[in-house]
Amino acid sequence: MKLPLIEDVNLDPLIEEGIDYSAALKNNLLFATIGKEKVAIVAKEKLSDALNHKARIGNNYKVYMLDDESFERLKHKFSDIQTSSEFEKMQSNASEELIEAESELLEFIQNSQNLLSSEESAPIIKLVNSLFFQAIKKGASDIHIEIHERKGEVRFRVDGALKKHLDLEKSVANLVINRIKVISNLDISEKRIPQDGRTQVGISGKSLDIRVSVLPTYHGERVVMRILMQSESIPTLEELGFEEDTTKAFYKLLNHAHGMILVTGPTGSGKSTTLHSFLQHIASPDKNIITVEDPVEYNADHVNQIQVNDKVGLTFSAGLRSILRQDPDVVMVGEIRDQETAQIAIQAALTGHLLLSTLHTNDATSSLTRLMDMGIEGFLLSSTLIGVLAQRLTRKLCNHCKAPTILPQSVMSELKLDPNATYYKPVGCKKCDFTGYSGRQAVGELFIMTQEVKELMKKGLNDHEIRVAMKEQGMSTISDKLKGMMARGVTSYEEAIRVGVMDE
Repeated sequence: MKLPLIEDVNLDPLIEEGIDYSAALKNNLLFATIGKEKVAIVAKEKLSDALNHKARIGNNYKVYMLDDESFERLKHKFSDIQTSSEFEKMQSNASEELIEAESELLEFIQNSQNLLSSEESAPIIKLVNSLFFQAIKKGASDIHIEIHERKGEVRFRVDGALKKHLDLEKSVANLVINRIKVISNLDISEKRIPQDGRTQVGISGKSLDIRVSVLPTYHGERVVMRILMQSESIPTLEELGFEEDTTKAFYKLLNHAHGMILVTGPTGSGKSTTLHSFLQHIASPDKNIITVEDPVEYNADHVNQIQVNDKVGLTFSAGLRSILRQDPDVVMVGEIRDQETAQIAIQAALTGHLLLSTLHTNDATSSLTRLMDMGIEGFLLSSTLIGVLAQRLTRKLCNHCKAPTILPQSVMSELKLDPNATYYKPVGCKKCDFTGYSGRQAVGELFIMTQEVKELMKKGLNDHEIRVAMKEQGMSTISDKLKGMMARGVTSYEEAIRVGVMDE
């Protein structure tokens, strides 16, 4: 019997009462509508299983064969429907969209091992959806899934710190990782090399982009998922928490028609977020704004974004060179990593473009030395660089449970702290998930390329000497800002030390 073959189609599942979809899925028999006709769908690979099952259930729908890719697409749709239908019958305490309490879900999974035939089984899909839901609810930026010798573990990064979320059986953790690979279009069978992918999940009517990184380790694979923000989530400069005088100075810098503005700091200090806040502030219909990023972390409105792809030769420098032929007004480069990118960036700033970028340096003035090390001449720097913002993200103490503390005299004198101020320590309560902290605030020092700085550079002074001179003229450093936050009870001594109150 030769079955009619349909190729390259995107069919929708047919759901009818009286069909056991779980059994049909296991036997690779699917159902759909073509036009107004209800049909059974099979794939060449598992043809006999599907036809035998169809004969057993006495279904009389006409059978069509699909190509492998179209069949897999339809199969995934059926699996996702199982999440919200079959599983709800098994679990009476399911929420509208997701199971919120993973403990009940895990207990169910452990007592129903026969359901866990693959990463396509409904409980596993439900568990993965639930992880995304909980991560969003707790305000996590990353989800880590690790496999150890005897168990798996899920951790969330909230406010910059990792916190354990739950333990998984090793077999369940492997199925969860496989499920994440399926939705990210990664190779399930490949467990020996790192893989990177992207996926989208719908939570409460919102679509979220998730960046997925899979890495093989000694006991199994580990997955890190970064939850990427949408344009409406980009905070304004005021919302980031910078002090008012710093914010006003930013706005002045952003009024320049050309030149280079840099944001510096270690990984995870919020540099990309600040750059996108800058872009959202200056974005308007009469400006052509183009960015080259690795990766594109925010899906921003009114901005043309280019994703770096080293495999095909689209590096920062190649992307930046192409951007300059696109008649831009404002250019944002995710990071100046090498001499070539630095040279092109300087040329762009010289030739009438406003260029924004990031560097990895500890403080604002170090960026001068860093760029000179990349081969940029001092006279080019002084004529293109407008300003440098060095920033950190500091966790704020939870207002519900923070408690006064007395700092040792040695600490007070070393940091030159105000002896009359009241200092606080983290305690931990239900409101802050027992971390002692709630939310983060950006702390920054702004170094502006004034005429005095240009004169000092001409005299050949190094960045440390320029920093000392700027502090004498009233430049407020990250360390000064952190001491102020401690004195106001916004953050703790431990957090200030972690962020860099000692970096002077």
